[in-house]
Amino acid sequence: MSFPLLVVAGLVLIVAGAYFVMVYNGLITVKNNIEKAWANIDVLLKQRHDELPKLVEVCKGYMEHERGVFDRVMAARAALMSASGPAAKGAAEGELQGSLRQLFALAENYPNLKAQSSFQQLQERVSALESQIADRREFYNDSVNAYNIRIESLPDVFVARSLGMAAKEMFQVAAADREDVKIAFKS
Repeated sequence: MSFPLLVVAGLVLIVAGAYFVMVYNGLITVKNNIEKAWANIDVLLKQRHDELPKLVEVCKGYMEHERGVFDRVMAARAALMSASGPAAKGAAEGELQGSLRQLFALAENYPNLKAQSSFQQLQERVSALESQIADRREFYNDSVNAYNIRIESLPDVFVARSLGMAAKEMFQVAAADREDVKIAFKS
């Protein structure tokens, strides 16, 4: 081989190697963004998990005849904490949100409870956490979408396949959990 041909071959190898490194680093960045987004969701879920028993305890004294609502909130809370993966967490999350909506709706019938400052603070805290969790879920799904697009797009697909990267699962709530909660008041 002549010297100019060796230089050209060397430059092609250097450019190909640099391109592989750039694609690899980009894929690792989006993959790590997914893990970061999921960890952020878990932080907020844990905070809400810690607040729910306090909220239930405050409500119990006023809502003595609503035991089923408390049981559903606590069962949904336990199911969420034991769920793993976006699909299972999504289903458990929907159940918990429905239970909380029902609890807050029932609280409307108890003016003394609504007026109590500890209930108001806990309700505001849980509502704020719900809003933050929704934002984090959206960021998680954006991160998953960006990652899935990258690993399926040319030419990144070649690097992703060689590294064994597979599509990630979006965080979704079950269809039944998107429906309005039916609340029946006992007389």
